[in-house]
Amino acid sequence: MNPPTIKDVAKAADVSVATVSRVLHNLAGYSDKTRQKVMQAVEELGYQPNAIARGLVNKRTQTIGVLFPDVSSSFSSDILRGIEEIAQEKGFSVIVCNTAEEGKRTMKYLQVLREKQVDGIVFTSEVLKDEYFQVIKEMRVPVILVNTMSQKYTIPYVKVDDRQAAYHATDYLIQKGHREIAMLSGSLKDQIAGYPRFEGYRQALADNGIEYDESLVAIGEFELEASRLAMRRLLAEAPSFTALFAASDEMAIGAMRAAFEQGLRIPDDLSIIGYDDLKFARMVYPPLTTIHQPLTMMGRMASEKLIALIEEGSTQVASSIVSHHLVERQTVKSKP
Repeated sequence: MNPPTIKDVAKAADVSVATVSRVLHNLAGYSDKTRQKVMQAVEELGYQPNAIARGLVNKRTQTIGVLFPDVSSSFSSDILRGIEEIAQEKGFSVIVCNTAEEGKRTMKYLQVLREKQVDGIVFTSEVLKDEYFQVIKEMRVPVILVNTMSQKYTIPYVKVDDRQAAYHATDYLIQKGHREIAMLSGSLKDQIAGYPRFEGYRQALADNGIEYDESLVAIGEFELEASRLAMRRLLAEAPSFTALFAASDEMAIGAMRAAFEQGLRIPDDLSIIGYDDLKFARMVYPPLTTIHQPLTMMGRMASEKLIALIEEGSTQVASSIVSHHLVERQTVKSKP
């Protein structure tokens, strides 16, 4: 059986197709009684307005594109949950694109989103390169950044202050009595999360009179296995340390695995603090002390800002720095 059409609705409500269209698009020119008849027919028939047909009226496809470097990660799924919650509330569909590490497929997916004629784009966790910005500019659609920001282009963003949050994590370890504190850091070329979190770590040491020791820092990737290997190198080559700040929860858990392999007990022999507060931070043993980023809320905020730009035709919305907080669990112990 074919799905009901707008003509079927018009026949059931005993009105013209044009009247049904006006009701569905909240345009003027009909009585309340007529609106009730049309909406009753829509409900009884189970009519679903066609997105392409709606687009002919409002010049929109009611879709937004979301670009993630890794859609399989818990980090991305938490942000996406918030984006989709608001999109569904507002009648938008979401196209999710996995750009892969270092944006290997970003240009390809921007072209896909252009062909799909999306109404706006949420761009997450990656540097907005010049070539990306140029494509988006040519598309003439609004864009919101999440967990990233542009130092070159004036584009609204939603993110935590990474430097301040990393400072908070390191200072917490110091207040627990630790002074030999190592770090697993992202790339220092990464101006979004890598370098700011490293700077927060280093500044916390300086403000507490602790000399920075380059040999206590391992530069790696925000990934489990790479972090396990980086932690093994730290344990084998660096001066002894009693605590570790890992720049992500995945890094922290990779480090915990390496520590266990070396026979170290956490937190008795080594205290570890992470960053993100992903779901599995609560599930590992011992449960991970970490910095909480409100990822789902960040996704909701980004979606709200983007849809406001789309629907209201605003030229800009304000950026948002969202608050982080420290979640104490069982991987940090006070040093006597």
